[in-house]
Amino acid sequence: MREMAVLTGNSNPELAREIAEQLGIKLTDVLVGRFSEGEIRVQIKENIRGRDVFIVQPTCPPTNDNLMELLIMMDAARRASAQRITTVIPYYGYARQDRKDQSRVPITAKLVANLICAAGADRVLTMDLHASQIQGFFDIPVDHLYAINVLCDYIASKGFNPKDLVVVTSDVGGVKMARAYAKRLGAELAVVDKRRKGPETTEVMHILGDVSGKIAVIVDDIVATAGSLVDASEALGRNGVKEVYAAVSHGILSGSALEKVQRCKILKELVITNSIPFSRQNEYPKVKLVSVAQLLADAIKRIHDEESVSILFEETQNQMK
Repeated sequence: MREMAVLTGNSNPELAREIAEQLGIKLTDVLVGRFSEGEIRVQIKENIRGRDVFIVQPTCPPTNDNLMELLIMMDAARRASAQRITTVIPYYGYARQDRKDQSRVPITAKLVANLICAAGADRVLTMDLHASQIQGFFDIPVDHLYAINVLCDYIASKGFNPKDLVVVTSDVGGVKMARAYAKRLGAELAVVDKRRKGPETTEVMHILGDVSGKIAVIVDDIVATAGSLVDASEALGRNGVKEVYAAVSHGILSGSALEKVQRCKILKELVITNSIPFSRQNEYPKVKLVSVAQLLADAIKRIHDEESVSILFEETQNQMK
């Protein structure tokens, strides 16, 4: 069987090192820097001819820099005669631009998929896409993982009585995933009905479900400015919720998001995965980080061994039905 090689750029080298450790291999030596004028410079320092190459590079902020690094690394790997190139993108940037919701706007998630295919990817491994239909934007195989097990394990470790819990989604489109969380935790389900007032601002209208006297667990795929999260938390508090925890796959945490989370008294913890690097836990103790390195390493090994990847998320898909 061909050898495996794991490469990474500058977006999340810590996660890539964790994945390599789980796989029992060393990261392939790659130079990813800048020329004096700012152009990205890539050189693969080891022979990868005929290898099964996995490039770990979430396209998180700075999104454009990390995306260009990924594309250039793929081109370098292709020209270095890699046998197969799999892009491992735990967080897929531009995913929220997945449709034309206004006149004369692009579908940037599709454009990014085209770029990745054109650069030489043979397959894509990603996690908790903002919209599952993005898988169809690619003309190559896409393996779509879920962080639900890792996040549920953390919530379960708090020792809550399932009867005291209610899983809450602040997005009607996220009801299926929230239902899977509720089944996994043995909790009830509620929905925060919100109205969008701008590109990144919302207003809570109603809460559907019995939440009074409960401990709420808000689940979502992305937390960016944290405005919706804080609004939902405070609305739940006004409706009798005792405490709020949030379990979110991708912690972008842009602008004043961290300050909002820290100031929100009813929100006790925000747990995120390391799909996007976060190194400010000492400053913001409410934010907890859990690792998805084992999940991604298991998927990479299965892809390399030509085994089924769906076994890793079959239970989640069944619970979402």
